[in-house]
Amino acid sequence: MRLDLGAIAKAGTSKANQTGSWRNYKPIFHQVKCIGCGLCKIYCPEGCVTMIEKKKYTVDYTYCKGCGICAEECSSSDIEMIVEEK
Repeated sequence: MRLDLGAIAKAGTSKANQTGSWRNYKPIFHQVKCIGCGLCKIYCPEGCVTMIEKKKYTVDYTYCKGCGICAEECSSSDIEMIVEEK
């Protein structure tokens, strides 16, 4: 991938670059206290969070950067960020 001056990738390139390898922390969706608000899905900057059924979400770790926004925005504190084991 060619980077422009300042080493910033162009918008919308995460699918091509499989940005999951950047991750130091990964979200764990416990699916115990989830109220189905969908904030994790709405706020995920890479669109990695998907609803698999009512009150159950999953994350595509191939593209998840581990930013923690999903866990921060979770209104029921059902998402935990843990250290990524590589």
